[in-house]
Amino acid sequence: MARKAVRKKQAKKTKPSKKAFRPMAWVGFIALRATTILIVLITVTIVLFRFVNPPTTYTMWSEGQRLGSVKQDWVDFDEIAPVMARSVVAAEDANFCLHWGLDVNAIRAALEEGSRRGASTLSQQVAKNVFLWQNRSWIRKALETGLTLGIETMWSKQRILEVYLNVAEMDEGVFGVQVAAQHYFGVSADKLTAVQSARLAAVLPSPKSRSAAKPTAKLRKRSASILDGAATIRADGRAKCFED
Repeated sequence: MARKAVRKKQAKKTKPSKKAFRPMAWVGFIALRATTILIVLITVTIVLFRFVNPPTTYTMWSEGQRLGSVKQDWVDFDEIAPVMARSVVAAEDANFCLHWGLDVNAIRAALEEGSRRGASTLSQQVAKNVFLWQNRSWIRKALETGLTLGIETMWSKQRILEVYLNVAEMDEGVFGVQVAAQHYFGVSADKLTAVQSARLAAVLPSPKSRSAAKPTAKLRKRSASILDGAATIRADGRAKCFED
């Protein structure tokens, strides 16, 4: 009995040892929690933008700060001339209906040819234009890839193209096809002709240095190629995923 009493006394005196503080484990926990929250927020935003039009983008905001203001007037997809949609696809991503956001063949060609050739699909450009910034970096490219896969999973091809046509810069401070059509040709987006659409699509890679209203010989040549490409993708079925 005496021994049991001594053991109980000793057990009461013994205090549980404190766990050692491990800074790296704490940092890892915080980083994991922050990453999880960020992924959830991005996923929710992608789902939201499937139904709600993005109110602005970082590029619009930064250009607004630089220029004082920018112009944009959102129009629904059915208020855009069908030939304009086909022209953009022909100019920027002819296999838009055939891939799931990343054009593996274009990426392979870009790697083989170096930096002389781009490989961004329309889906990747939407990810960049809506969620990210314009300056090139490996970090931005990695984020862009993840966002692209989310967009392709949750949006229709028509929605991707609709957003692209409304947020793309088509002249300095001019964003979206509606304002661009009025700016260059004095018509609304649904009244664009095949030639006008091809010229607008031709300025997209470099909107600050090209003009659809005053095309150079090089731009005219590029426009003619886009005009043919738009007719081709309609004829061979590569426009079916976004046309009703």
